[in-house]
Amino acid sequence: MNPSASSEIYAGLMSGTSLDGIDIAILDFSEYPPRLLHAETAPYSDGVRQRLRDLCQSPTTTLDDLYTLDAELGEMYAQFVNHALKSADIDRATVKALGCHGQTIRHSPDSPVPFTVQIGDPNRIATLTGITTVADFRRMDIALGGQGAPLAPAFHRFLFRSDEEDRALVNIGGIANLTLLPANPEQAVIGFDTGPGNTLLDYWNGTHRDSAYDDAGTWASSGQVIETLLEQMISAEDYFNLEPPKSTGTEYFGPSWLSQFVDNLSDATDVQATLVELTALTIANAISQLPQPPQSLFVCGGGAHNKYLLDRLAANTPDCKLATTEALGMHPDFVEASAFAWLARARIELQVGNIPGVTHAERAAILGGVFLAG
Repeated sequence: MNPSASSEIYAGLMSGTSLDGIDIAILDFSEYPPRLLHAETAPYSDGVRQRLRDLCQSPTTTLDDLYTLDAELGEMYAQFVNHALKSADIDRATVKALGCHGQTIRHSPDSPVPFTVQIGDPNRIATLTGITTVADFRRMDIALGGQGAPLAPAFHRFLFRSDEEDRALVNIGGIANLTLLPANPEQAVIGFDTGPGNTLLDYWNGTHRDSAYDDAGTWASSGQVIETLLEQMISAEDYFNLEPPKSTGTEYFGPSWLSQFVDNLSDATDVQATLVELTALTIANAISQLPQPPQSLFVCGGGAHNKYLLDRLAANTPDCKLATTEALGMHPDFVEASAFAWLARARIELQVGNIPGVTHAERAAILGGVFLAG
């Protein structure tokens, strides 16, 4: 592909809390809406996925484990970028910058000393790709008293806001996050994590079946929701009732959290059905608490492929028109990667990347560190 002289090409890498792999999106921002030139996904190997889970959840991992995987992921990201550029026939010299979210290992914005940790060495990415790399997007917002997440709402506003209707977007990765985009540009964008997305579903599925995830939610759909369990999980968890701004992670909503409520005597299929309902209902409850009800709800992230989850979300949000972001011209798998291409562009052009009303940062800020290719 030979981009024109006026092209404004940025790439974004996203590896989310589902720990399923790496997404890349390469976009040309010289037109609006930006043109998606190339997008693809590279799954993590089972070994890398397990090591990441151990880093996120096991108390026995070491600093050597952390920094070895930090270096390995940097090289893995770089190899994937080089592969994608070759596949798309894009000259790396035309890519102005690459935005890399990194893999979240810990996210603790409400601890006495707030912090967030993403790994995937950007020095290696810049060196091995020859492309200026922007990374470490979250910690400036944390330093300013914010949650450091979610950051995607600024991109959602840029690309998906409508003058015709109030819209909500929900990204269902390992954790689910919600963005309200009012039609009135004078009204505030709202964004926050609603709670578990796919993380508990994937964990429970992997524990009881020989697969990484419940394809289309077929297994869950064959079970029955355990109403007492659902009520117990929702009523016992303070996070669901917190007012935004708020954010969370899989290090919280993980196996230890779930073990409070279920054991080996529980019917595995019915628990899976209940966990789907937990994700759908906590998203729906969050929507019901918004200052104004959205007319449409658009879903992105891996959860967009879980037909049973979408059915339950639709049932719990009867007043919203439900669709995936495909209806808005963006494949649901690549919204988040596209957001980090946009955030890289914002950083290079010295533009604000956060929305203080979303993250509760003291002020708007330029986000990300720049790592030059050489």
